[in-house]
Amino acid sequence: MVSDEQRRVLDPEQDAAALKALTHPLRIRLLGLLRQDGPATASELAVKTGESSASTSYHLRVLAKYDFVAEAAHRDGRERRWQAVHSVTSWNNKAMTASPDSRAFVNFSRRRQIEHLEASVDRNEADLAEGRLGEEWLEPSGLVDLMPRLTPESAGQLWEVFHRTLDELAARDEGDPRAEQVVVVMAALPLAAKGEGEER
Repeated sequence: MVSDEQRRVLDPEQDAAALKALTHPLRIRLLGLLRQDGPATASELAVKTGESSASTSYHLRVLAKYDFVAEAAHRDGRERRWQAVHSVTSWNNKAMTASPDSRAFVNFSRRRQIEHLEASVDRNEADLAEGRLGEEWLEPSGLVDLMPRLTPESAGQLWEVFHRTLDELAARDEGDPRAEQVVVVMAALPLAAKGEGEER
């Protein structure tokens, strides 16, 4: 279960500068890598992103300024290692409609999530094909898209059930040596009905 200490809730009024800082492709990628792979140096992240270590170091310092990342325990006295401060960044959708900048951040973040999904699909397929994951992972791996008709209340309940179930399963599997990192993407995107003659 994600505790309050592990969750960074952004407020468009109080965190306007932080939102602007995070609306940057490399910074949000660096934050994602630290959350996914754990602490790393600017040089290690430069290799993963194809950027220079000077660039990753600069953007890590910007993320640190707004408390998205912090220095981790050093491997030795010469390396500065960075870690994500929180495992999740979230916000209130209604509050984020308050300004053009906050709306732009939500749009930007969603597009980055789609890119992360595409990269995760590629990595999953390669891990299965090259034997880094065993055959027991073949059936549980996959994507599904459904289009039920739901009320706002039911859509909200869907999110609650999803988070509760995921928390229960993660707690059950904590410490199990067979457990692997699983990328789980949840989307609930209501679409207004099209009028007659409108393209769908």
